[in-house]
Amino acid sequence: MKSTHSFHIPVMGIGFTIDSPLKVAQYGIDSVISLVDDNLVEKMRKFYSDKFDLPYKEISTKIDDFRAKRITSYLNLLQEQAEIKFNNLKNISSEKSKALKDYIQMLPDYSELKKEFIALKNKGVDFSILKDWANKNLTMGSVDVNIMTKVDKGNYLNKELLPIEYNDAHAALRGFSKSKLASSLVLSAGMNPRLYSYISEFDDFYPDENGDIKKKIILKVSDYRSALIQGKFLAKKGLWVSEFRIESGLNCGGHAFATDGFLLGPVLKEFKENKEILKSQTQTLLFDALTEMKRVIPKSLDIKITSQGGVGTGEEHDFLMNEYNLDSVGWGSPFLLVPEATSVDEKTMQQLAKAKEEDLYLSNTSPLGVPFNTLKNNTKDIEKQALIDKGRPGTSCPNKFIQLNKEFKDSGLCVASREYQHLKIKELDTLDLSLEDKKKKYNQITEKSCICVGLSTSTLILNKMSTKKTGEGVSVCPGPNMAYYDKILSLQSITNHIYGRNNVITRLDRPNLFIKELSLYINHLQEKVNEVKLSINKKEIRTLSKFKNNLAKGIAYYTNLFLEKKEVFVNQKQAILSALELEEHKLILIGDEIDSLK
Repeated sequence: MKSTHSFHIPVMGIGFTIDSPLKVAQYGIDSVISLVDDNLVEKMRKFYSDKFDLPYKEISTKIDDFRAKRITSYLNLLQEQAEIKFNNLKNISSEKSKALKDYIQMLPDYSELKKEFIALKNKGVDFSILKDWANKNLTMGSVDVNIMTKVDKGNYLNKELLPIEYNDAHAALRGFSKSKLASSLVLSAGMNPRLYSYISEFDDFYPDENGDIKKKIILKVSDYRSALIQGKFLAKKGLWVSEFRIESGLNCGGHAFATDGFLLGPVLKEFKENKEILKSQTQTLLFDALTEMKRVIPKSLDIKITSQGGVGTGEEHDFLMNEYNLDSVGWGSPFLLVPEATSVDEKTMQQLAKAKEEDLYLSNTSPLGVPFNTLKNNTKDIEKQALIDKGRPGTSCPNKFIQLNKEFKDSGLCVASREYQHLKIKELDTLDLSLEDKKKKYNQITEKSCICVGLSTSTLILNKMSTKKTGEGVSVCPGPNMAYYDKILSLQSITNHIYGRNNVITRLDRPNLFIKELSLYINHLQEKVNEVKLSINKKEIRTLSKFKNNLAKGIAYYTNLFLEKKEVFVNQKQAILSALELEEHKLILIGDEIDSLK
C-alpha cells in the first residue's frame, strides 16, 4: 500500500523518537524508534501506562530474557494506543473534528485522499457518508523500529556468557519479532551476519503468496554495492529487503558513515538505474532459498527506494522524489524542533534553535569509534569535561550497552567508561612518548562520551522522570542542516514546509543539500590528507586518490545535472554552479597535495 505521506521521520538518537508513533501515527506519518535502551523502554512503558490508566507490572532485570520482553511489551503498548488515537480520529463525532481536519490539512496538495475529501465536502454530503469515507480511506502511520547491528554486546549470567541470542541486538530483534506490530525493522550501521541469520528464525519476516510481509526489512545504506551485498545475503536466508534507505554519508544526524567519496546524487542515480537489476538478482536468490525451505513463493514483491540526510526545503524534497523516483524522503533534524513529534527537553531545544554552522560538528566522541555529529556545549560534554578537570575522566557506565572493547576484560568495557579510561591512561604512562604525544593520546582517550546514556536523558527530563542514576547531561546528535532552523515548530508548520506550502527557514544563505554534502566531503578529504602527511602510507595515498576521483566524478555529474534541469532550483542555479566551481578548485588543490605524497 502506498504511504499517505511522501516523508518519514527517521530514528534520532535513543530517546528523541522513542514515542514519536504515539504523536504522529494517527496522521498517517511513519516514524522510527530506537531499540538500544531497554531501560528507557521500560520507563516509557510505565509512563504511558500511568498516563492512560493501564495496568503495569515491572519487567525486572532479574527475569529471564527481560530485554526482549520489555521491548515486546512497549511496542505492543505503542501499537494499541496509536490505534486507539487513529480510530478516534476516523470515528469522528462531528464534521468539525480537529484531528480529522489536521490529518487532511497535513496531506500534500497532490494527495488523492485530500482531493476526494475536499470534493465530498464541496458536495455537501451527509455526515454519515463523510464518516464512512474516513473509515475506509484513512491509514495509520507505521510504527517502525531501528537496530544498530554492531551494538550487539554479549551478556553474562553469573559470569557465564549467555548464548548469542541473548546479545543486545539479537534480544532487541526478538522483542520486535514477538510484538503485534505489522511494520518495518530498520537495520543500520553495516552488516552483522549472525544477526541477519537470526532474523530467519521468525515467521513474520517471510512473504505470503501475495508478497505481503507482516514484518518488513529496511536496510539503511550509503552506497549501491553495500545494498546489493546485504540484499543478496538476506535473500539467501529467504528474507526480502522491502526497502533500501539511502542516507548521506556525512550530511546526516548521529553517526556518520562516510563513503569513499560517493556523493548522494550519483548514488541515488545508481539506484534508480539499477533498481530492476537489484530486484531481479535478489529475487532469484530469494525464490531458490524459499523453495529449499519449502516455504510459500510469492507472486510478486516490491522494493522501495528512499533517501534521507540534509534535505531542507520543499523544492529539494520534490526534486529528490521526482528525479530519482523515490518512495519517500526522510526528514530528521528539523523534527527535533517539533514538540508534537519528538521528545526533546526545553533547554536542549532552545540550544538547537540557536545553533549555527560552527556549533554543529563531526566529533570523535562516540565510543563506537565512528564519527558522530553533535552540538557544541551539549550538557553531556560539559559534564564529561568537569570529570576530566577533577582528574576522574570517564563515566560509571550505568547502561553498559557499548561494552565492546576487550583490551582489558574478556567481557568487554565501554571506552567512555571510567574503568577503561583509568586502565588506558595507566598504560599510557608506561609508554616512552614525548609530552606532546602523551597529551594527544590522553585527549583521544578522554574525549569519548557516554552517549548511550546522554541520548536518552532528554526524554527523561522532558517527562519528569528520575535522572538520579544517569545524571542530567544530554547528548544530542543533529545533522549540519540544523543550523538553518531557528524556531520551535508545530507539526502543521513543518509539514507545510516539507510540501512547499510555506517556508520556515528565515536565512537566505542555506546551501543546496548536494552542495552542503559536497563541501563536507571536501573538508573530510582534506582532514584525511593532513593525517596521512604525518605518517606517509602508500596504500592510504591510493585510497585518497580514489576518494578524490569519486568526488571529481560527483562534481561533473552535478554540473551537468543543474545545467540540464533548467526548470529546477531556478533561483539558486547560479549560486549552485558557482559553489560547484569553488569546490572543484579546492579539490584540485587537494589532488596536488595527494600527488606530492606519492
